[in-house]
Amino acid sequence: MNFNKLLFPYDKVRDIQEDLILKINESIIKGKNFIAHAPTGLGKTAAVLAPALKYALENEKTVFFLTSRHTQHKIAIETLAKIKNKYKEKFYGISIIGKKGLCLQSDIHKLYNSEFNDYCKTMRVDKKCEFYENLKTNEKLSTETKIALSELKIFNQITTENSLDISKKFNLCPYEISMLIAKNAKVIIGDYYYIFHQDIRNLLLNKINKELKNSIIIVDEAHNLPNRVKDLFTARLSNSMINRALSEAKKFKYDQIIHDLLNIEEILKELSNFKEDEQYINKELFIEKINNIRDYQELIEDFSFIGDAIREEQKQSYIGSIASFLESWLGNNEGFTRIISKKVNPKPIVILSYRCLDSSLATKEVIDEAHSTIMMSGTLTPTSMYNELLGFNNPIEETYKSPFPDKNRLNIIIPKTTTKYEFRNQKQYQDIATILANIVNIVPGNSAVFFPSYYLRDSIYKEFNELCKKTLFIEHPNLSKTEKHKLLEKFKSYKNSGAVLLGAISGSFGEGIDLPGDFLKAVVIVGLPLTKPDLESNALIDYYDKKFGKGWDYGYLFPAFNKSLQSAGRCIRSESDKGVVIFLDERYTWKNYYRCFPSSWNLKISLLYERLINEFFSKKI
Repeated sequence: MNFNKLLFPYDKVRDIQEDLILKINESIIKGKNFIAHAPTGLGKTAAVLAPALKYALENEKTVFFLTSRHTQHKIAIETLAKIKNKYKEKFYGISIIGKKGLCLQSDIHKLYNSEFNDYCKTMRVDKKCEFYENLKTNEKLSTETKIALSELKIFNQITTENSLDISKKFNLCPYEISMLIAKNAKVIIGDYYYIFHQDIRNLLLNKINKELKNSIIIVDEAHNLPNRVKDLFTARLSNSMINRALSEAKKFKYDQIIHDLLNIEEILKELSNFKEDEQYINKELFIEKINNIRDYQELIEDFSFIGDAIREEQKQSYIGSIASFLESWLGNNEGFTRIISKKVNPKPIVILSYRCLDSSLATKEVIDEAHSTIMMSGTLTPTSMYNELLGFNNPIEETYKSPFPDKNRLNIIIPKTTTKYEFRNQKQYQDIATILANIVNIVPGNSAVFFPSYYLRDSIYKEFNELCKKTLFIEHPNLSKTEKHKLLEKFKSYKNSGAVLLGAISGSFGEGIDLPGDFLKAVVIVGLPLTKPDLESNALIDYYDKKFGKGWDYGYLFPAFNKSLQSAGRCIRSESDKGVVIFLDERYTWKNYYRCFPSSWNLKISLLYERLINEFFSKKI
């Protein structure tokens, strides 16, 4: 196969990458869908963008490259630039982040996305946004807009930073400028919600004069998609939201609204009068209690109207946010669960939530209508689960092995210790700490250790700190991008003497960081990130049992196991890397868990881990 015909940007195609490109090309030509478990190193971005762009150029289609990571925007843009330089094709690609991230108004970063959308709408309708108003003169594009568009088109491919810089220069709305560019773009790079949130999708496609049926949808890191979509359609109301709304109502002297909010707060207290931390709640019960004080629909209308009025004064409105929740609560029961929970943090917090269980309620429509949908990730196993969860109909499914030499990676399961809840005790923590110290002390370089939770990490750290001979780096929850970058750079500087990074599987470093070369020599996954099932997990298990007959696997086990595999993937990021990946928990050897590992992995189960590690690093590659 001559891969130049598919606009492949590089001179050489890797062996496994060749099959991936051909399968993607076949899927797009036939208008079929494709789900690919494709590990790091296959060159997924180039493998998918080249044939997709080729088909789009020849058949008047548009490619949407969707990813939750901004770093992946950059890689996609660079790939498109290489294609354009190599083949001299005439096309534009543009990277677009969320509307709030493209706004030039001051202090909007403090707003929730839903609040920002309402604020933005009010500003535009009332003609108070200078950046939006500057776009047009007498219903035609202004001179400044035309010049800005001309300057942007000079770029090979257009990044978010390009759009922001040029828009600031001419005092124009970056989002609207991006939309004008996107009308003629062949590739649009953005977040999942641009396509999988129905309202946002319809708005986007109408703005750029494109149709879903003429679109090729590429979803990067697709293992994140089910949860991201479920989060999009989940709504919450808390007593803290009500307290903020009360302050708002008092500030603007809305006496009737104050009365209504106090009544809603009292309803939440009444509904949370139970001993457990959480319980399911009936849809009609909450509506009935609201109706006893005010007509439910009338309350929504009043809160919405007041919310809009307040946003004209201060950008955000908690009263408006409560109106949105009340509207959401009227939604369907099928594929959703309703839960009321309470905790003390340090004050009592009560949360009423309407939680989405079924991502296919949003994704199936897109998959069915689009010309072709391509799902890719390094942890998309089993592909059959994502096929069912996302609502595919007979897609092509492929599971690829890592392109890196097997001899470069040692995978060990140590069948000793466990983080299983009922066996957690000081003796268990001491044993785990001893094994961890034995491992990291003999690894010639940096190691990363990931735990199921920060609590477990901190419990074991007390023992581990005394035994570890290397410098320790501790990841803290909610690190900013700057803090995360500084910590990683400092950690990397110890590559020769060796340091140890202690983090959580679901934390800042468990996914999405690259430490290629000599920066990371070992990763240890301590335990399984399985938690005691809460009501939402139980609802998921029950729902998937009824729908697929696989409730435990789909609702609990596979998602948790894939988190372990994501953390394990921080090691071996290039074909020349050499490293050890260790799973420390006896449960990894149990049949029900062992089956979750990719079939291509060469796993060694051994208590002689020190000997294996020493032998591995003593061999030259």
